[in-house]
Amino acid sequence: MNEIFIRLLTMNDLDRLFIFEVENRSYFERIGLPRSKDYYNPALFQEILEELVAEQEKDMHYMYLVLNVQDEVIGRVNLTDVIRGPLNKAELGYRIGEKHQGRGYATMAVRFILEEASLRHKFHRIEAGTSPENIGSQIVLIKNGFQFVGKYNQYILHGNHWIDSLLFENVLN
Repeated sequence: MNEIFIRLLTMNDLDRLFIFEVENRSYFERIGLPRSKDYYNPALFQEILEELVAEQEKDMHYMYLVLNVQDEVIGRVNLTDVIRGPLNKAELGYRIGEKHQGRGYATMAVRFILEEASLRHKFHRIEAGTSPENIGSQIVLIKNGFQFVGKYNQYILHGNHWIDSLLFENVLN
């Protein structure tokens, strides 16, 4: 298995992240929630990235790139919806590009982000949701110490129908 690493997103990543998103657009639309077509407009994408980087500095979320040893973007792993204070938590999200599937990269990237969440960002808990059909994602979570805690019925509007979401948690040291 090739080694990977994660790195916090910066504006220097604009071009290669855009290429990654465009190359994987149809794949991500098939397996998850589609992004608006405007997301793939280069000028709007730059605005979105500028906003994300600025919001990282405000402790609102943390967006990481998943990179291989050739420094190629192979995925993303994120800590979003940060809540500090008595909850001190964030929500986990991740995606690996189509041509990099099946190599354990998502499992490794989640392991790395949990280390960052604990040591760098000082979170107490990380939560994650996945559709009941996304068994691969559930396996990634379980391999990384997440526990299933419940199910939200008709939680996310996908097209014109509602889909359920399974909720997982990982309480960090």
